[in-house]
Amino acid sequence: MNGEYEVVRTDEEWRQVLTPEQYAVMRGHGTERPGSCALNHEKRPGTFSCAGCGQPLFQSARKFESGTGWPSFNDPVEGSVATTVDRSHGMVRTEVHCARCGSHLGHVFPDGPPPTYQRYCINGVAMTFEPD
Repeated sequence: MNGEYEVVRTDEEWRQVLTPEQYAVMRGHGTERPGSCALNHEKRPGTFSCAGCGQPLFQSARKFESGTGWPSFNDPVEGSVATTVDRSHGMVRTEVHCARCGSHLGHVFPDGPPPTYQRYCINGVAMTFEPD
């Protein structure tokens, strides 16, 4: 993660803004334990935003139950996320990160439901939720 983002913080500033678990996931490219986040069960209309910078990421109308243990979405708010190739853990995946601050959010897979057939599998601790 570099200075190409609108929101740039030092490591110490990130540690002050995020909880230890959020820091491990969002800045350390970690993954929360499946089924551990209340946002996985959030069904109210509203907006899921980046816990690091407040950028709106996903609308609840695009959320679906994937059975994976993480919040899953068909598609993000336009321009809110960016992707990179993730070759960690002996596999190739597409990492999803916040386009505003660069924080790791999760991964996207081509096995979601119509209309996009995408499954944005996002760590709940990387987001906040604001009901409509």
